[in-house]
Amino acid sequence: MFVIFGASGNVGRTTAAALRESGRRVRAVVRDRRHAPSLEALGCEVMVVDLNDREAMDRAIRGAQAVQMLCPVPVGAHDPAAAMRDMIDVSAAALRAQPPHRVLVLSDYGAERDTNTGITRLFHYLEQQVKPLPSNLLLLRSAEHMENWARVLPAARATGMLPSLHHPLTKRFPTVAARDVGLAAAALLQDEAPTPASRVVSIEGPRRVSAWDVASALGHVLDRNIEARALPREEWAPVLQRAGLSAHHTQLIVDLYDAHNTGLIDVEAGATERLFGTTTVEEAMSGLAQRPDVAARA
Repeated sequence: MFVIFGASGNVGRTTAAALRESGRRVRAVVRDRRHAPSLEALGCEVMVVDLNDREAMDRAIRGAQAVQMLCPVPVGAHDPAAAMRDMIDVSAAALRAQPPHRVLVLSDYGAERDTNTGITRLFHYLEQQVKPLPSNLLLLRSAEHMENWARVLPAARATGMLPSLHHPLTKRFPTVAARDVGLAAAALLQDEAPTPASRVVSIEGPRRVSAWDVASALGHVLDRNIEARALPREEWAPVLQRAGLSAHHTQLIVDLYDAHNTGLIDVEAGATERLFGTTTVEEAMSGLAQRPDVAARA
C-alpha cells in the first residue's frame, strides 16, 4: 500500500494517479471529503484525516509499504508557522511509531538552511524531524512551483501588469511544475534500488526563468501585452494582508522573498541528485489560464 498525504493537491494527485496507472494500491489521504469522489474514480482508497490527530495519522499509515508526506502551510491559521510545526510533530511521531519501508517527504529548495527563510524554514524543521526515521528516507526538494503565479494571474489579466515579489525582474530563478514533482515522486517511491538511509533529491524545471519570462509567456497565452512589475517591498505586507493573509503569514512570505532575492533559496551547493522536469513556463501559464478557479477571479 502506497499512502499519499495531500492527495487532492497538484503534486499528490499526480503521484496517486501515476501509482494507480502502475497498478499500485493507493491510500489517498485528504482533509476534506469533497475531494474523495475524484480520487476514488482513480481506484484509490480514500481517508479523511486531520494531520493534528495522532490516532487518525496512525490509522492512515497502518500497513503502508511507502508513504509520501506533505505538511501544508495552514493558510487559514492565525499563526501558520506554529500550526505547521504542530502538524509536523504529529506526523513525524506517527512515522517513527510505524516506520514504513520507504518515506518520501516533499520539501523545498533552501530547506538545508537553518536561517530566517520564512516558509522554507518550516521545511527545514520538517526535515530535521523526519531524519531520525529508520526507513529509507527520501527528501524531495523542489523549486518554487509555477502554479504559485495563479494568485496574481487574474490581476495580470485585468490590468496587463504582472506583480512580482521576485527582484530584480531580470533575475532568473528555479521553478518547476507541480505535475513534474508528482511524477518524480511516484518514480522514486517505486524505485527498489538499494539506497542510503537518507537521500536528498532536488528537482526544478527545464530552464530557469525571470519574472519577465513569466509575463511574456502569460501574454502569449492571453494574446495581449503583459508587463512584469516589481512590487515595491514596502507594499508587500499591505498587499498580502489585503488579500486576506494574517500578519504572521504575511511575515513568512516577506521573509521568504527576501531570502529568494538574496539568492538563499536555490538548489543546495554540491547537490549530487538532481532532476529536471519537462513542463515549460509557457505550458504552465497556458494551463493556469484555463483553470476555472483562476478564470473566475479574473
